[in-house]
Amino acid sequence: MHGPTIQELYDLKGKVALVTGGSRNLGYDMAVALAEAGATVAITSRSLESATTSAKKISKIVGRRTFGYACDVRNEADVSNLVSAVVARFQRIDILVNNAGNVVSTQATAQIENRPYSDWRDTLAVNLDGVFLCTKHVVARTMKAARNGVIINIASITGMVGKDRRVYRGTKMGGATVDYHAAKGGVIAMTRDLAVYLAQFGIRVNAISPGGFWRGHSKAFTRQYSEMVPMRRMGQDGKELKGAVVFLASEASSYVTGVNLPVDGGLTAW
Repeated sequence: MHGPTIQELYDLKGKVALVTGGSRNLGYDMAVALAEAGATVAITSRSLESATTSAKKISKIVGRRTFGYACDVRNEADVSNLVSAVVARFQRIDILVNNAGNVVSTQATAQIENRPYSDWRDTLAVNLDGVFLCTKHVVARTMKAARNGVIINIASITGMVGKDRRVYRGTKMGGATVDYHAAKGGVIAMTRDLAVYLAQFGIRVNAISPGGFWRGHSKAFTRQYSEMVPMRRMGQDGKELKGAVVFLASEASSYVTGVNLPVDGGLTAW
């Protein structure tokens, strides 16, 4: 029996997607990709102005309205209000991309012996607690009752391997922090457990672990990082995460759950 065509499997028309942290960088790329595949997309930022500005840009690209919301994923009341607003507008959320995350450090505070506990707590709050809170409220408000849904958690190769700090030699960058590694490792572990638990409700849960994407980095860092990668380069914004998120969001991956997909040029393969 002939099943759906490949175009039909990747088609997201009629789906509603929520992308946290979707106003810039990889979150923006993924929001554009989901919209290009046909989904109605809502994005968030801590800043309502940033969210609405990026939503308007996406709307112009795809010729269909995208929606921006303010949300601090560290705050459960914010997350609850966000999910309520999106469900009130669209009646459901079919795809949740837990992308919001951040880490702040200097060359001094990146070192564990100098790392302030407040920085550790804030990194875990935005990168790990936020995934928990958004998943909790989306599952409870819409996906569980619908017995359908896709959750994509944006982890990182830092959750898979330790960081070679030599890539920062000769740069002014703050550098890798143990809390970011711990948070992203937690996201990967959470993804596996959620996939097993939520499968009974028809909800698939997967993760994407990006490697380093070039974003105006110094020549020294770019060279040193690229030397660690089998493909000898950093990732490209505007391209190299788009296919991964549409695959995991669509029926093309209907039998895929509990997977962590590295998009890293092969860095974690050696």
